[in-house]
Amino acid sequence: MKTKEEVFTGFKMSGILMLILNILLICLITVSFIWAVDPSNNGGSIKVAVLIIDTVLFIFNCMFWGGFMQIEPNEAMVLLFFGKYSGTIKENGFYWVNPFYTKKKLTLRARNLDAEPIKVNDKSGNPIMIGVVVVWHVSDTYKATFDIDSESMLTAVAANSATHKVNERMKSYQNFVKVQSDSALRSVAGMYSYDHSGTDNPNDLTLRSGGEEINDILENQLNERLSIAGIHVIEARINYLAYAPEIAAVMLRRQQAEAIIAARE
Repeated sequence: MKTKEEVFTGFKMSGILMLILNILLICLITVSFIWAVDPSNNGGSIKVAVLIIDTVLFIFNCMFWGGFMQIEPNEAMVLLFFGKYSGTIKENGFYWVNPFYTKKKLTLRARNLDAEPIKVNDKSGNPIMIGVVVVWHVSDTYKATFDIDSESMLTAVAANSATHKVNERMKSYQNFVKVQSDSALRSVAGMYSYDHSGTDNPNDLTLRSGGEEINDILENQLNERLSIAGIHVIEARINYLAYAPEIAAVMLRRQQAEAIIAARE
């Protein structure tokens, strides 16, 4: 049983070539059908055989149209054969595969998440507002397709359009990233104080002075949480950091007093 992304190794051919063959086949079926129903032509048993063959070929021709697929740059197509994962195609182009394959398209393009600031408590217990910007993309199509439930989040309208379905699926991933981003923010904020006023050692790492080090810790935590969904975080940065409104005025006066005392010393 496959449990990770694999390259599709089944039969795959040029979509343009198959399109030409399919058009030629329908033309052949049309010509032979016209010949078979023409009363001026003799050969009763042959005509019956031709009509049967035409019917079978027409059914196959209709099925063949379902095998076409187009993959744009930074897109991937996940293929299933009667519920069994058969592989992923990432090569750009127009292709034809067995029409009995179920096709699920994913975009591998980078996406931004600008999360609204949330209220959390820092290491000292002070309520603070903290926000994050996350740049992410799908890195493992198997995990993204089968290890999290995105299908149940698709709307009925999206199910009628392949393009809308892809967009809705990516929105469900975006929501997954947002929830995990909030969780990671709460975890990181609880590990450090807002600034050095809440620490005994002036060299301790804080949310306000941590800079890139705090961002790296946040990025690592996000990658740990999102790896189950086949999502990789390219960059995560804290873009908003402030005391919560209910203590902001008090902490401002405290900072001013500390600055005055430091100046006198």
